[in-house]
Amino acid sequence: MTNILVITTSIFGAEGQSSQLVKRMLDQLRQAHGEAHIVTRDLATEPVPHLDATRFAALIAGADDRNDEQKRVVDYSDSLIQEIQDADIIVLGVPMYNFGIPSALKAYFDHIARAGVTFRYTENGPVGLLEDRPVYVLAARGGIYAGTPNDSQTPHVRSFLGLLGLKDVHFVYAEGLNMGDDRKTTALREAGENMANLTA
Repeated sequence: MTNILVITTSIFGAEGQSSQLVKRMLDQLRQAHGEAHIVTRDLATEPVPHLDATRFAALIAGADDRNDEQKRVVDYSDSLIQEIQDADIIVLGVPMYNFGIPSALKAYFDHIARAGVTFRYTENGPVGLLEDRPVYVLAARGGIYAGTPNDSQTPHVRSFLGLLGLKDVHFVYAEGLNMGDDRKTTALREAGENMANLTA
């Protein structure tokens, strides 16, 4: 059975366009892989705490030096990382808010980037420690940004996942969703076709 980790980030929940794209991708993956075990983490309804000095200190403290509260912080981070390690496929729904990723997703990223756990430093730069697996990034945007200097999302997400060792990353864009009904219909149709091609 295929294990799929789904991460959604839309402030509009299941009604958000990125969440709708996630649903369509899951339908495609079920057709391609058959029965699947799906773990869903909705960062909008169950947000990961934003990184602060206290949480950062807990994450870098030695195992024998952590107090009880620091252990809880690290255990929480470990649980997020374990979800990734258990997944054969990761599906990530990402709306664009003010040219960037949702702050909830940044908080999540901050809790899974752990030196010595998910990556390590070397003389030649950081090396990811997670085993590579397919990651599908479903990007919903009100305007047209892909391939332009205003698309800060794609390089950010690709670079971050690459830091952890996740390099088999596939982006599906649905753009121009706020530029009229015709454009929206076309964008969603093209996104669906791209998902079908990726999972064929």
